[in-house]
Amino acid sequence: MDEAQIERVRRFNRTVTERVGVLHDRYLGGERPVGEARLLWQIGEAGQDVRALRERLGLDSGYVSRLLRALEADGLVTVEPLPEDRRVRTVRLTGAGRAERALLDARSDELAASLLAPLDEARRARLVAAMAEVDRLLTAATVTLDAVDPGHPDARSCLRAYAAELHGTFDTGFDPARSLLPDAGGLRPPHGLFLVARERGEPVGCAGLKLPADAPAEIKRMWIAPRARGLGLAHRFLAELEERTALHGRDVLRLDTNKALTAAIALYRSHGYREVPAFNDEPYAHHWFEKRIAPRS
Repeated sequence: MDEAQIERVRRFNRTVTERVGVLHDRYLGGERPVGEARLLWQIGEAGQDVRALRERLGLDSGYVSRLLRALEADGLVTVEPLPEDRRVRTVRLTGAGRAERALLDARSDELAASLLAPLDEARRARLVAAMAEVDRLLTAATVTLDAVDPGHPDARSCLRAYAAELHGTFDTGFDPARSLLPDAGGLRPPHGLFLVARERGEPVGCAGLKLPADAPAEIKRMWIAPRARGLGLAHRFLAELEERTALHGRDVLRLDTNKALTAAIALYRSHGYREVPAFNDEPYAHHWFEKRIAPRS
């Protein structure tokens, strides 16, 4: 990226913060600053686990606690531990909290309308489409790729969803026990690694790298949640796995795939993977690919 790109992003940030009113102590003409108002809106009708709320908003634990104390003191929320696990706290709106949230929604609608009102219909459509694109790209930029143990709850959640989707996609169904990697523990260091993609703390994808001592590195169990597709995660996974392969001193990266996964096949080819003869007897594979990697120490 260059300095012009950085300046353009900073200019965009200044414009947005000015137009949506976050510089004011009282957001949307209410009684509280934007931090408290945003938290009140995010809690929603059903309530939220405080830890999940903090992770979703990407906020510091101490800051969230201060915001919750302020809302609780004003009678807008209740914060209580779960009876079965007092370490887990749940926050819920009171009647007064629901009323203020409804007021915030109404004023947010008014603000959105005020942004669109000066524009003609064609420019409104352009602005809304541009906002949707910015939202999609900003969401993509906030997704993290974290190396985790295959037994981590987020890893297991992704692997269950992966198996369920393949079972509904393949002509023969999919049984992980019949696969050449029946136990994801085979992707645990030093035999491999396992990555989980998280969007606002929620797992939305996974990918494993198998590092056998006597064979080339191999990609296994790559999956992206339907709601996160279109964010470029498949490209990020491949780039990250190739980097990890290089850092482990390997010069070949392999994978196999099923004929039903046409989008995946196109992705691999676009990233320079070439089709090769079968290098294993994976029962669900119809295509085998490999790519030369420049190893690094």
